[in-house]
Amino acid sequence: MTCRVGPRLFALTTLLIATAAPSTHAAGHDRAADVTKLHVTFQPAAERPTADIGPIDFLSGAEVSVRIAQAPAVAFEYSEAYHRRATIHRVGSIAMIPLFVTQGFLGKEIWDDATSGKRKAHQIVAGAIGGLFAVNTVTGVWNLVEGRKDPNKRGLRITHGLLMLSADALFLATALQAPNTEGTEGSRTNHRALAITSISVATTGYLIMLFGNR
Repeated sequence: MTCRVGPRLFALTTLLIATAAPSTHAAGHDRAADVTKLHVTFQPAAERPTADIGPIDFLSGAEVSVRIAQAPAVAFEYSEAYHRRATIHRVGSIAMIPLFVTQGFLGKEIWDDATSGKRKAHQIVAGAIGGLFAVNTVTGVWNLVEGRKDPNKRGLRITHGLLMLSADALFLATALQAPNTEGTEGSRTNHRALAITSISVATTGYLIMLFGNR
């Protein structure tokens, strides 16, 4: 923002800013991460084009520009084990989408024309998804607990964790609702609805972390 003031008022404003700025050396507390930086630029009116000089400038001959910049993110140190678990978690997340696509395709094939071979393949992929979610749940919750005091993107991590834990519960319900070979139309419909909901919730959680954690 830019305001035009007289020399005396400029000096008073500068003094007030210096006095109001919080100290970064207060006893028992490190305020380095809380300080908002103020950049003040003083430009005499004589150095600006005549067209930019207003009536106040002819009297004051000065312009003050104040730019407010946010302080950098707070540094937080994680353990080596945290980074190993995060790598495993990311690899599992990358494998998740192809498994979802494959399972969706097999589910549609079974819905249209169920065979023992299709059902077997569907069960194998379902087992792979279950194993993947078991690993990602352990690594994800473990890292969430370790990073609970990190203020950087805490809301993003918690939202991602809650969505993926919800997807865990929905996938378990989907497996419990799996119809047998003589399953009724209603049981098949419920199973498919739960599967689609589970995949949707898990994909949303994945995309939130993928694009929000950059």
